[in-house]
Amino acid sequence: MPDHQDDPIEVGDEARDDGEDITVEVGEEEAGQRADQALAALLSGVSRSQVQRLIKDGRVQVDGQPLTRTSETLAEGTILTVHLPAPTPSDATPENLPLHILYEDDDIVVVNKEAGMVVHPAAGHATGTLVNALLHHVRDLSGVGGTMRPGIVHRLDKGTSGVMVVAKNDAAHAELSRQFHDRHVEKEYVALVWGLVQHGRRIEAPIGRDTKSRQKMTTRARRSRAAVTRVTWSLHLPGVSLIRVAIATGRTHQIRVHLSSIGHAVCGDATYGGIPRRIAPHLKALSSLQRPFLHAERLVITHPTDHRRMTFEAPLPADLTGVLEQLDAAVERFGYKTTQIQ
Repeated sequence: MPDHQDDPIEVGDEARDDGEDITVEVGEEEAGQRADQALAALLSGVSRSQVQRLIKDGRVQVDGQPLTRTSETLAEGTILTVHLPAPTPSDATPENLPLHILYEDDDIVVVNKEAGMVVHPAAGHATGTLVNALLHHVRDLSGVGGTMRPGIVHRLDKGTSGVMVVAKNDAAHAELSRQFHDRHVEKEYVALVWGLVQHGRRIEAPIGRDTKSRQKMTTRARRSRAAVTRVTWSLHLPGVSLIRVAIATGRTHQIRVHLSSIGHAVCGDATYGGIPRRIAPHLKALSSLQRPFLHAERLVITHPTDHRRMTFEAPLPADLTGVLEQLDAAVERFGYKTTQIQ
């Protein structure tokens, strides 16, 4: 998936020693994993390929000794010290692209990302990304994420719209990364899915890369990571359900994979079975969807500096509200009833 590909880290001038040391402890979830895989999970904003480069360059230590093998398995409680080199200027080009800023201060900027916008440059997406827009609108973004991912703490899929927080300095980046890793962030999405999904449904299934199709994730992968998705609200239309889902983990494609795995694919999601061959007459509006009906509606974080608990919300965009309005009219025309699932 182009918007989730890893980029090699730029280590800059080897003679410089003005980076920072970060100490992390292997938890129960990372225990038994390869060193590069575990560290990629522990160091939010640092990709697995970047971790591999750090290990190769001798920047990762265990008990004062350099870690030499990326494939070494780590036990729970292992303490690792990682030397992150000083950030280098971003290779991404600032672009004057539309950017809907919900909030901004000296430490963070919160945006409402448009559907269709990739978060950061990667193969096939060198320009037109959220990072390109941020570099134009915001000065001195945190460099912790690497030269192609400045300020990025978490991501949304290309086809998903909604709330994202970005770090404007390295201290904010480190603190927000900790919050995401420790699951101290609240994330709630709105989705329209096929079939009847009950309020209160909990999906707990590990997610990993699909070995048959590297562009996809699956709940049946041999190598996978824990993931939990909860349905917090549901409104049933004939044939589909409008739902809110909350996630504590943030695995790639998590909501789309989990809902598809229980037979309720997100409408409009071509990757995970959300576009059926035949659509009932009262649901014809769904054929106009150009992307998965998935929107990051609400994000709750603790401010990295003054520790205020902050809530940010983004309303459904016009393309999704338009589909709902058409569905509502069609349901009434065909004489169906809408039911809120308790």
